[in-house]
Amino acid sequence: MSYQTNRIAVSAMFFVNGIIFASWASRIPLIQHTLKINHAELGGVLLALPLGSLVTLPIVGWLTTRFKSRHLVVFSVLLLSFILTLIPLAPNPLILSVILFFFGFASDLLNISMNTQAVALEVKYHKPIMSSFHALFSLGGMFGAGIGGIMEQLQISLFTHFLSIGLIFGIVAALFKKNLLKEDITSDEKHPLFAKPDSILLGLGIIAFCVMIGEGAMADWSAVYLKESIQDSSGLSTAGYTAFSLAMASGRFAGDWLTARFGTIKLLKINGTLACLGMLLALFFPYTLPIILGFTLVGLGLSTGVPLVYSLAGRSKTMPAGVALAAVTTVGATGFLIGPPIIGFLAELSTLRIALALIAILSAMIVVLAQRARAN
Repeated sequence: MSYQTNRIAVSAMFFVNGIIFASWASRIPLIQHTLKINHAELGGVLLALPLGSLVTLPIVGWLTTRFKSRHLVVFSVLLLSFILTLIPLAPNPLILSVILFFFGFASDLLNISMNTQAVALEVKYHKPIMSSFHALFSLGGMFGAGIGGIMEQLQISLFTHFLSIGLIFGIVAALFKKNLLKEDITSDEKHPLFAKPDSILLGLGIIAFCVMIGEGAMADWSAVYLKESIQDSSGLSTAGYTAFSLAMASGRFAGDWLTARFGTIKLLKINGTLACLGMLLALFFPYTLPIILGFTLVGLGLSTGVPLVYSLAGRSKTMPAGVALAAVTTVGATGFLIGPPIIGFLAELSTLRIALALIAILSAMIVVLAQRARAN
């Protein structure tokens, strides 16, 4: 079996993950309306998903060692697909929170196991290919959001929508299993899975934190903000997240070339500037086209943030690459944990428009923190 066949299989898993996640994210406004919950309550519900993801981090390394990543990839897709179909059946916010906790657990299990496959394959290719995998996740997000918009326009029920996605892509994952890499990269067990980062790695972790808050907030709140701003229920509310996902995919597909052209530090600064300006555009001009354009700029700005941070962390001179990446990931992942609910609570205290200004502020922080990353 050629490595190209392996790459296609791993790429398919990233694409499937993007579609499944966006299927949920694109229908959040309808779920909020169905359960009749306000922004603060929605923020509390959304807290359950990243909490489930964060809980995964301490045990997924052991699971990957025990069962091999290719088995976990397929298992987690099937589990994620099953849990997706349970979301529309939640009768109240509490039950939905429980379902989303396990949805987050399965999502991060898939995320880490498929990235384990991607890292091993990148070693075999002897050249950077990680950015293209993450681009396919974003491309899957674009398609998933687009499908969500179509389902909304056709007034297809949430259960039918999610069941169809789960069945189709669960089968896809099972079909590609035989083409996934059979062996993972062995790790040095003398090093801890997590470690306290030094000041440089902490700075990189905070950059990842800022980026991940932006990504999580856009997934959970972009459709809600656009729907509120244009007062439209025809399905156009998903256009903002679709544009964001397309921009994320485009930026990641071009990520390797852009890094060679501008350098890691300068590209981080450009990214932070684009994301900040894009969000300000969407907030100061709350109309359909400016919002969609603004979300597109945010997507471009956030697109290569995490891959760039991981690249810098992997070259750390103070600790092994794997330990450095684990430390940075731990700091960054908390952005997914606290970002969306904070947006919800701030929105309830003021307005969603004001709450989303947090993304602009954190994007500006990326520009400032990028200069310190040079010291690594």
